Amino acid sequence: MKTDVQAGSKSYHNNGSYWFDSLETSLLPAPVEKLPQSVDVAIIGAGYTGLWTAYYLHRHAPHLNIAVLEANTIGFGASGRNGGWCMGWATGIDQMLAQPQRAAAGLALARAMQATVDEIAQVCSREAIDCHFTKAGTLTVATRPFDEQVMRASIEHYRNLGFDAEDFVWLDAAVSKQRLNMDPNYGASYTPHCATIHPARLVKGLGRVLREQGVEIYEQTPVLGFAPGKVTTSRGVVQARHILRATEGYTESLQGQARKLLPLYSMMVATVPLSASMWDEIGLAQRETFGDARRVTTYGQRTADGRLAFGGRAGYYFGSQRKPVIDPNDAALLNVEKTLKELLPMLADTPIAHRWGGLMGVQRHWRPTVTFDKTTGLGSAGGYVGEGVGASNLAGRILADLVLARDTPVTKLAWVDDFARRWEPEPLRWLGAGAIQWFGDRADRHEFATGKRSRFWGGLFNRFVG
Repeated sequence: MKTDVQAGSKSYHNNGSYWFDSLETSLLPAPVEKLPQSVDVAIIGAGYTGLWTAYYLHRHAPHLNIAVLEANTIGFGASGRNGGWCMGWATGIDQMLAQPQRAAAGLALARAMQATVDEIAQVCSREAIDCHFTKAGTLTVATRPFDEQVMRASIEHYRNLGFDAEDFVWLDAAVSKQRLNMDPNYGASYTPHCATIHPARLVKGLGRVLREQGVEIYEQTPVLGFAPGKVTTSRGVVQARHILRATEGYTESLQGQARKLLPLYSMMVATVPLSASMWDEIGLAQRETFGDARRVTTYGQRTADGRLAFGGRAGYYFGSQRKPVIDPNDAALLNVEKTLKELLPMLADTPIAHRWGGLMGVQRHWRPTVTFDKTTGLGSAGGYVGEGVGASNLAGRILADLVLARDTPVTKLAWVDDFARRWEPEPLRWLGAGAIQWFGDRADRHEFATGKRSRFWGGLFNRFVG
């Protein structure tokens, strides 16, 4: 195990994350096998979405011949390097709950996401996937004086919609600091509907289970494009009755899919293992996940081996550039490290063992979508805005049910056929993404400096995000 920040070139199959480096098995993909001429279902992408979809398709219809096609190795993308939050929530739910005409749909989606956390736990138990799953909830710490009022109002709004103390509760500053000794800390909103996981162990475990059940996963097989009935790869053509795209931020690499999803980047760092006395000072005794309410999202967890893993959103590269790995000395990574040590000053002299980053997928309306056209046999799921550990499971169940024409409660959720328009062409796409990042950063800086809400920069940020 490394004790210094990793440097130098990485294996083509190593995404640079602590999660991949801490795996106890080889990162090398399975040997390349001859592609089948035809299958019932071809799934593009062996991340969470693709593997969950395959898992539920096989569970409900084991007779189906399913092939998962992966450009690199299982979980190389966001599934194998994310923050490890299995959330009972998803991007877009808050906006739905704020609109009276959509509140019921938002509540149904929220309840489905809460249940999804337990569904993943059950699968991991049933299939012997040891992903360090610990359901201890999440703390959203009030780090600005006005956060308390805003968070309390949100909790009250949720209570009026049908949530209760088992879903959301306010912790005063004294209790919040006992749970997490963050600075500043004016209290915290807490929900139990979140689990901490080791993301690479989950995605690699899913891959193992599927192969043991007879589902073929073809790694090192980049897909170039697809059309009804046919998937074209770098190694040949596969005929398929159903073709499902599960490529998130890598979607634009496929012919005809330009500007459907924007690849935005998140950055993460992980400390060396911390002493028991240091953890006594920090808190997180139950391995809660944590963050605060700033616009440029932060997220952290206590790993099973006693490290603190922490991340934050970064930005967008012109032309939807997709970097396979991020230089550990990238300025955005250094900024994430700086933020971590500002929030937890006791870590000031603690070495950072790993720095990494990568892309995630964002649709133009900033929320997930699941769709399947039974006429063409084409379907897709994704657009989780960096919150896909739990959402991908729900999306995979929805997509599997749509393919199998199963009339289930999840196929009636608001994600189904919630189409987004394409992102703007360059340079408008780059300018808009840059403006969102810049306005959010300016608003956050103003608020932390003054303790007052930034109506100007915050208003511009909200206008761009929607």
